[in-house]
Amino acid sequence: MTRLRIGMAAGLAIGMLACAAQAEEIGSVSTNFRMTGSDKVVIEAYDDPQVDGVTCYVSRARTGGIKGTFGMAEDPPEASIACRQVGPITFKGPVKAQEDVFSERMSILFKTLHVVRAVDRKRNTLVYLTYSDRIVSGSPQNSVTAVPVPAGTPIPVK
Repeated sequence: MTRLRIGMAAGLAIGMLACAAQAEEIGSVSTNFRMTGSDKVVIEAYDDPQVDGVTCYVSRARTGGIKGTFGMAEDPPEASIACRQVGPITFKGPVKAQEDVFSERMSILFKTLHVVRAVDRKRNTLVYLTYSDRIVSGSPQNSVTAVPVPAGTPIPVK
């Protein structure tokens, strides 16, 4: 039974890696010097895959050292998000009222950073939330931001 659970966890993790959004690293600062590679806070940009004209900027800790270099370290669960309108907002099609639009692994198997988009229909606004989870238990630490959609541009919701 234990082998089955490990196999399922590994399969889930591999699936998450295959679906991970591609981040564009904008910059980083070192926070803890190590001879084998410093810990950093990185700033990454993610373009919303369903909404042209919206980019989310996520800052998060990345563990350095030998484990960090080889992707074996577990990054801390803290992250911050700021999403902005960077061009005319257009929708590639209807969006879900709430959906996970980005995910990126924070450890080799068990922790993932998520960015969720929710639609605030009353205010015609897109709300983005970032948090991390684990297969067993997640973190309550989160950050939220919102992008108002210009008046006259309705949000097509599924």
